[in-house]
Amino acid sequence: MKPILSIIIPCYNSQATLESTLKSILNQEFQEWEAIMVNDGSPDNLEEIALNYVEKDTRFSYFKKDNGGLGSARNYGIKKANGAYILPLDSDNQIEKNFTHDALSVFHKDPSIGVVYGNAEYYGEKIGFWEVDTFNLDKMLVHNYIDACAVYKKCLWEQVGGYDEKMPYQGHEDWEFWVALASLKVEFYHLQKITFKYYVSSSSMINSFTKDMVLENQDYIISKHSRLFHQHYRDSFKYRNKLKENLLAKLKSRKFVIDLICKTFFGFKIFNTKLDEF
Repeated sequence: MKPILSIIIPCYNSQATLESTLKSILNQEFQEWEAIMVNDGSPDNLEEIALNYVEKDTRFSYFKKDNGGLGSARNYGIKKANGAYILPLDSDNQIEKNFTHDALSVFHKDPSIGVVYGNAEYYGEKIGFWEVDTFNLDKMLVHNYIDACAVYKKCLWEQVGGYDEKMPYQGHEDWEFWVALASLKVEFYHLQKITFKYYVSSSSMINSFTKDMVLENQDYIISKHSRLFHQHYRDSFKYRNKLKENLLAKLKSRKFVIDLICKTFFGFKIFNTKLDEF
């Protein structure tokens, strides 16, 4: 039977966490999935764990390639995916048992939705609740706040050409991917619940980024999506002017009422300044 959902698991130096990740897939309430593990030239012994799961359950598959980075590994796996929906899952994270069921229910109820994501729970060297905001383009254009662990339609990945493998530094491919989808006006849906466990370690790739590396990747994304950023700037400027006009209108209205009361009861006006000069 053809799977509905393809879970893509790039693997690199994840021998210690991979099995917990794969167990979380097996424990899913929704079972019409395939899980594609992509060994991105990892030097550790994760292959033994991966092949053990392939032998236990035919829904698991395993591939090995030369190291090319996170975006490259995701693209490699998605090209082999049979599902209409994609869930990228880092090999140190764990999905909650009802995440895929809830996400696919959203798609079924509202075909206009393109991406479904939720909140997370930290584990590892940090514990606690990660509350992710609802989708906001203003916020997304400044920095990425939605993790790659989200379910989306495979056709959207095809439309934007997959994850960008040409970024100056690996690690912000999911940010560029969300911006690319935003440029297509894709609808994002936020599940108001914990959907996965996010592993935190001092050796994580994200902790290796310097400020200059982040800025260089940001410059790359702005340049690639300059039309969207320019349009956003113009829209935000218009929005700011509209807010100013509404505020002045309210102030003028209040000024008129206050002046009328003062003149009627006390014989003088309290306002002399012109609000148009604000």
